[in-house]
Amino acid sequence: MASQDILINWAPQETRVAIVENGAAQELHIERTLERGLVGNVYLGKVARVLPGMQSAFVDIGLERAAFLHVADLIGNGHGVGRNADAPPPPIERQVFEGQTLTVQVIKDAIGTKGARLSTQVSIAGRMLVFLPHDKHIGISQKIGSPELREQLRARMHVLAGSEGGGFILRTNAEEATDAELADDIAYLRKTWATIRERATSQKAGTLLHQDLSLAERVLRDLTTDATQTIRIDSKLQFDALTEFGRVYMPGAVAKLELYRGERPIFDLFGIEEEIARALARRVDLKSGGYLIIDQTEALTTIDVNTGGFVGARNFEDTIFKTNLEAAGAIARQLRLRNLGGIIIADFIDMTREEHQQAVLSELRKQLARDRTRTTVSGFTQLGLVEMTRKRTRESLAHMLCEPCPTCEGRGQVKTARSVCYDILREILREARQFNPKEFRVVASAAVVEMLLDEESPHLAGLSDFIGKPISLSAEPTMNPEQYDIVLL
Repeated sequence: MASQDILINWAPQETRVAIVENGAAQELHIERTLERGLVGNVYLGKVARVLPGMQSAFVDIGLERAAFLHVADLIGNGHGVGRNADAPPPPIERQVFEGQTLTVQVIKDAIGTKGARLSTQVSIAGRMLVFLPHDKHIGISQKIGSPELREQLRARMHVLAGSEGGGFILRTNAEEATDAELADDIAYLRKTWATIRERATSQKAGTLLHQDLSLAERVLRDLTTDATQTIRIDSKLQFDALTEFGRVYMPGAVAKLELYRGERPIFDLFGIEEEIARALARRVDLKSGGYLIIDQTEALTTIDVNTGGFVGARNFEDTIFKTNLEAAGAIARQLRLRNLGGIIIADFIDMTREEHQQAVLSELRKQLARDRTRTTVSGFTQLGLVEMTRKRTRESLAHMLCEPCPTCEGRGQVKTARSVCYDILREILREARQFNPKEFRVVASAAVVEMLLDEESPHLAGLSDFIGKPISLSAEPTMNPEQYDIVLL
């Protein structure tokens, strides 16, 4: 595994984290104080509506938009959780009712127009364990090695967990944990759950009962691995707070913490600001001269691979193969960097040889294996496209940092000045049939007015003669290219 450094740029309004491997940013995490993600938060919710047709309910948890609870996310309805996985769950209308209060956890942030997704199957993450208060089984992370080791860990956990109830999942970093460390984690998680239950009995619906850790704290808990060499942070206040937090929950990570005291901003020093700017662009240049075009839509993300100016190999087939191989690594990195989720379609340059296709697919899978977010690759379709999915739990980088352009409203293009001129001429004709003013005044952008005075002046004069009314023009510098107004004088 490549060694990595973690950079934390902290300000009161925003925390930004970059994971750097071999001098290049691989992941970016941003958390804004006023927009903290809700995943992991536990609320006391109130059922607002039950929708039997969708087998779902809308639950008010005190946010602007009601959150969404599906029947599969109710306690006892998840596969392998307290019921026969093959038996269909009882219908939601037999399990919840309007006005009912439920302790719920956010499992997916609100994205776009969709409200947050909830589960009544609460899970609380600790340093080495995840506690499942409503479950009984002991689970082991898939990344923990041999079956023998997994069974040993399971047996140890059964003894340590005792008969107090609740289930546990061992995280990857529990592989070499001592009994004392596991026991500390069990005690901390049970204490946290007891506090949540106590608050649930005394608070009103819509109350936040438990909040997940801040991004800086989650760096120590979730992002620090054996491959992490240093965790540099540029705030003395947060360095002290993280050191204190780490001593209690992540003693192994404390030694890696460093306070950055340099004059230049930490993200400038490592070129992260430029990486963020590039991660918001459609085009990603490859070292070979080829490039990717990445387009995000509501339903899916498309990635188009192009050779560009790359003509390095002896023949065209080798050129295509080398560009596709390089693109496979770049695509995997861009998915992590931009946090792209959902359905992803990659259009590699067409390859005639089967072994070249398999080599590109193999390279893509190898690069995606480094991703901590679950990703599945389906292989090449009949049309030569690669379909994949990446689990989506939070907003992508572009959705977090940007908004649709107010001029083109997110289309990525605006009408030409000539098209707007013709819209104006049609609108004047329409209004001339309905109204009888002394004069029509057109207020539009400078480019449109200029075209009406120059290239389109014969058409404007012809229309004025046809309707028998004068048409005057006024340029408005604040109007965008498509905006115009027709004033009846």
